[in-house]
Amino acid sequence: MRKSNVTRKTAETDITLDLSIDGEGNSAIQTGIGFFDHMLILLSKHGLFDLEITCDGDLEVDQHHSVEDIGIALGQAFREALGSKEGITRYATVSSPMDEALSSISLDISGRSYLVFHVEGLKDKVGSFDTELVEEFFQAFASNAKVTLHINLLYGKNSHHIIESIFKGVGRALDLASQQNSRIKGVPSTKGTL
Repeated sequence: MRKSNVTRKTAETDITLDLSIDGEGNSAIQTGIGFFDHMLILLSKHGLFDLEITCDGDLEVDQHHSVEDIGIALGQAFREALGSKEGITRYATVSSPMDEALSSISLDISGRSYLVFHVEGLKDKVGSFDTELVEEFFQAFASNAKVTLHINLLYGKNSHHIIESIFKGVGRALDLASQQNSRIKGVPSTKGTL
């Protein structure tokens, strides 16, 4: 089982995170941000990894520190749990429909951090959640997981549906790209390292 545990304590957040890549999609999420909890549960469920997160953040300021720091911690946990990356599939591309919304996610567990985020038309908030933090979360995740992540919204109107499509799609792409393939010997790179 590829697992990791990350704790992150700053003046702004106190986070404990447990990740099992080879899980069943079980989760226990408590960030203090209801909509974000819902999205992380979806990420875990559709990525088929087990995820426990508790975050005590300075929500009296705003949601930014909590969302970004959870992205940092999850990225660190994912990178650590992958270990040597030997035998992984490495790449994945998925499309995820959610009612009228359709997103496309392409992922490379490359050892290089890069985020492309083409998502237009989100309302400022879904409930009390600041939707601009979706990009901040995935930027923090990609930077710390050291993955290349392309998130493209093909179309959609409802902000909840758009964001849900993205989180489900990223979960599915992480699952596919991290799967081990017995035909792949060593690290899947001509350079010999990821």
